[in-house]
Amino acid sequence: MHGIDYGIVALYLISIVLIGLYLQRKASIGIDSYFLGNRDMPWWALASSGMASNLDISGTMIIAALIYALGVKGFYIEIRGGVTLIMAFLMIYMGKWNRRSGVMTLAEWMELRFGKGTQGQVARFIAAIASIIMTIAMVTYFALGGGKFLDSFLGLHNYLGLPSEFWAAGILIAVAMIYTVASGLYGVVWTDVFQGFLIFAAILYMASKAFAITLPEEFSISLPLFDGGFKHYTTTLKEWTSVLPATKLNVDSLSQYSIYNLFGIAVMFYILKVVLEGSGGTGNYMLQRYFAARNDREAGLLSAFWVFLLSFRWIFIGAIAVIGVSLGSKISDPELVLPAVVETLPIGIKGFLVAGLMAAGMSTFDSTVNAGAAYWVKDIYQLYINPKASHKQLMRHSYLASIFIVIFGLGLMLVFKNINSVWGWITMSIGSGMLIPMLLRWYWSRMNGWGFSIGILSGMIAAVLFKAFAPEGTTEYAMFTVASVSSLLGTVIGTLITAPIDEKTLTKFYNKTRPFGSWTRFKNKLTKDDIIAIDKENKRDIFSTFIAVPWQIVFFLFMMSIMFKNWTSVTILGIILLTLTTILYFSWYKHLSTEVIVKE
Repeated sequence: MHGIDYGIVALYLISIVLIGLYLQRKASIGIDSYFLGNRDMPWWALASSGMASNLDISGTMIIAALIYALGVKGFYIEIRGGVTLIMAFLMIYMGKWNRRSGVMTLAEWMELRFGKGTQGQVARFIAAIASIIMTIAMVTYFALGGGKFLDSFLGLHNYLGLPSEFWAAGILIAVAMIYTVASGLYGVVWTDVFQGFLIFAAILYMASKAFAITLPEEFSISLPLFDGGFKHYTTTLKEWTSVLPATKLNVDSLSQYSIYNLFGIAVMFYILKVVLEGSGGTGNYMLQRYFAARNDREAGLLSAFWVFLLSFRWIFIGAIAVIGVSLGSKISDPELVLPAVVETLPIGIKGFLVAGLMAAGMSTFDSTVNAGAAYWVKDIYQLYINPKASHKQLMRHSYLASIFIVIFGLGLMLVFKNINSVWGWITMSIGSGMLIPMLLRWYWSRMNGWGFSIGILSGMIAAVLFKAFAPEGTTEYAMFTVASVSSLLGTVIGTLITAPIDEKTLTKFYNKTRPFGSWTRFKNKLTKDDIIAIDKENKRDIFSTFIAVPWQIVFFLFMMSIMFKNWTSVTILGIILLTLTTILYFSWYKHLSTEVIVKE
């Protein structure tokens, strides 16, 4: 980069650090303020922060690689996690259910659901440990992508036997750590809002640049091989831009992407994974936004605005893919399409876009670390190690937990080399090991803390062992099957061989959150008016979810198709989008202000 570009990046870094340090005093009032912003932050800011946190460097590099290599079909692969389809469920009902619980972390939620006895404490501890492990894995994922991207521009060298990508990631993380540790969720959200303006400016610039490009009817793309090399293949514009999912792909068996050749089966498993995940709720930094929401209405509004903002990511992804294809043989590694495109930009614009992408990366990192640290402080240190901890001690551990999570995550960067392999393992293996227990906890009233704990342990251990011993080229849906089936068996068996939870705990949980499922006997204890209101709400939510899922998919495909100038697809998707939006307005939006208040 030119000196002007470096100056722009430096100005951006100094700005976000100053914002974080400015908010330190407000965040240090207490851990509720540090981790949840005192539950008094505006919904639009929480949504903007959530969007910025989802638009990370690593994810953008993976998705851009898949769209560049496979066209629109790469979108369907990213249903596994990159489409963030869980937002449809959070928007309709899962967000408000979590908000109603009134807790700070997912682990603390376990105590509300399973009681304060031994099984509730064990479930809370297991949830905290699992969440910290996932946080470390996400930091590793962030470090790989951030390091790979930034190293392309900084020109660092190997030092102390460590690759230059490691040092590039270290620089990015060190800066983000300053304001994340100092200002907690206040710093995370407001720096994310600030960074969101940079991100959107970058999106608009790249969209205008890509829109001026007309791709040929036939062109070549590069695919990664299992032996570490890359090979160019020819495809057509019609095939590349088609929004219709295929049942099979014809990718060369030597390519790493050949694991997606049974495309219909793969997508089916991705959709199944999303339905299970969405119906069970999310965790970490996404869930933290809902715990911090003021009320049910704002939980819904922040979700809808979050999805709207996320749709622009697909304009950006489409733009990067189009420009990448236009570069022809200059692209070898698909995961380096993003930095290769940025390198073509003029002086000043390049620095601005690098700053915008660094903003996207830091937004993911700061949210992940802040949420992960909460599990240590709230669910392990304060609960088991030092129940009488002072405010000063809790804040000190908030800082230390953030630092140690980052150190472990950065260290694992030396183990994993490929961003897509890490993301596939997180979403389809280790994450899938948590899906079934996370799902059943809401809908199966008989499920207890022992079932949850055994299910989580079974799934995650199976995921780790499978990763260690599975042969190269193993499909992601094989990972999913092993992890999810192991956790299902562990959950069901663990629940049935142990005693059920006491009625008082279950009644309190139902009255606070009011989920649907096998809770009929608890609902029947309420007044007739409460029962009628809850039934109406549940029926609306179930119907609206069936609309919201395709609505989000169509919305994102519509935005990406604009960049591909596939006007037939744009027209058809636009009509479908308008129809689904109208239905959601009447089935969901008009009822956002309605909340059933049940006395405990």
